[in-house]
Amino acid sequence: MLASLCVYAVAALVYVMVGFSWQGAPGRPVHVLMIGGKAWNWIAAEPLFLRGLRLDLSQASLVLLLQMFSVGLAAMIPLGAGAERWKLGASCASAAFLAGWIYPLFAHWVWSEGWLSQLGSMYGLGRGFVDGGGASTIQVMGGLSGLSIAWILGPRRGKYSSEAGPAAIPAHNVVLVLAGCLLAWSGWLGLNSAGAILFNHGEPSAVVLIAVNTTLSAAASALTAAIVTRLRFGRPDASLAANGWMAGLVASSASAALLKPPAAVLVGMVAGALVVFAIEQLEFRLTIDDPGGAISVHAIAGLWGLLSVALLSDAGGGSRGQWLAQLIGMATLLGLILPLTYGLNWLIDRVYPHRVDSEGEWQGMDICELGAGAYPEFVVHSDEFTQR
Repeated sequence: MLASLCVYAVAALVYVMVGFSWQGAPGRPVHVLMIGGKAWNWIAAEPLFLRGLRLDLSQASLVLLLQMFSVGLAAMIPLGAGAERWKLGASCASAAFLAGWIYPLFAHWVWSEGWLSQLGSMYGLGRGFVDGGGASTIQVMGGLSGLSIAWILGPRRGKYSSEAGPAAIPAHNVVLVLAGCLLAWSGWLGLNSAGAILFNHGEPSAVVLIAVNTTLSAAASALTAAIVTRLRFGRPDASLAANGWMAGLVASSASAALLKPPAAVLVGMVAGALVVFAIEQLEFRLTIDDPGGAISVHAIAGLWGLLSVALLSDAGGGSRGQWLAQLIGMATLLGLILPLTYGLNWLIDRVYPHRVDSEGEWQGMDICELGAGAYPEFVVHSDEFTQR
């Protein structure tokens, strides 16, 4: 919990200081590149520290407010992938790079009239790259950052052995996990609505459709995950059903304002089935230890949500141009943002290692990092670590 607070604090502060300068807002000053006689919007040209920006109800100020929350969410997603072995200081340093450079750069391309959004006007590729609520900028980017962290950190001690497959290390309190899903749902209604109105020129009246589609997608995804685990394991799995609920919210982010309700249900059903198999493949076949399922929930479900824009929404309608625009955006995420994220975190690891030492991991992160146990009523270690 302290890591979540600190990571959000770092992300919000760094974004306000420098990040917004690179992202900007629609209609604000930008740097352009002339390619083939066309002016491609590359990066914003805002002053540092919000100088000259009026904090009122203007579009630019509302974009700033929404993005302070969005960049914090993107920065917190990797905490799930690095849980139980990621140093607090290293997670804050990673959040600073994400909020100060990686997130604003891609968000500008998508939401601030950048080159990905120009694919429609420049080359007739549908509406250009479409992402109403942050499936790419927040979810996929956070998931890919989590993948980078999981690669660099390696698995938790005891997760894999030479004699058997991965060991199950369940959450200490599944009730809190499920309660968090309901809190996330209420926040997602605002996130999807605000993104569609600010960036996709949606009308305020579209909030009802967005709320209905977001809820239907999450509901269908959670039920699908519960049914799939019931068929495969003989009983529903609460953790995977929770991941299914979250995957449905993530998948709805790109196109909640553009779907008809039956299509939103289909988006959720695919996301719920996809996240169950994705978690299994990452853990068993690729030996990627992701304690919270952050990579599958945010990156993989987010990519499916981006595809659903071209496949199922009113924006795409199955048109070849919209398909190509969405694929170009996804290729940019996988071919540029992922290597950039991994490279910057690798550099951090060379200067300040991300992972706690083996003794600290054995003690537990609360004792190692903070010098106190978070759950004093539980006896989780030997007397060696008990105060006398």
